[in-house]
Amino acid sequence: MKITWDDLKIDFSNINSETLLESWNWLIGNDKKLILISSIGDAFLEDKNGVCYWLNVGEGIIAKVAENKEELKTKLTDKEIVAEWFLVELVAELKKSGIELTENNLYGYKKYPILGGEYLLENFELTDFEVHFEISGQIYKQVKDLPIGTKINKIEIK
Repeated sequence: MKITWDDLKIDFSNINSETLLESWNWLIGNDKKLILISSIGDAFLEDKNGVCYWLNVGEGIIAKVAENKEELKTKLTDKEIVAEWFLVELVAELKKSGIELTENNLYGYKKYPILGGEYLLENFELTDFEVHFEISGQIYKQVKDLPIGTKINKIEIK
């Protein structure tokens, strides 16, 4: 199945991007601007100095990926990097199974990896992207300091 750039990113132009990631401020700070959202629910950000970061929501981590937008654009032409950052094979499986992106939705986790979810077709569904970032940020903040394997009995979503 042919995957296009439109299959790998979502349009967030109709929402307030400044507030979209508020529940992730504990990790990313409040000095970064959203520049790209992947269809599997990760975000790419730029700080005031132009440095670009990848908010990997599945892992609950932020990583510096480029010194500036030009370097990021260059990296986005590398098929191996794109496959890693955008989970191209998984997106192809989702599309092949008939799950097509719709407006304001992305491929969201049914069960987040930090809670035992896997990067498998069965663990993804269409999810409103505002809900995705709000809930995931709250969950990861609550469990970030727990040792791996800790049994979690309660997660509070506000």
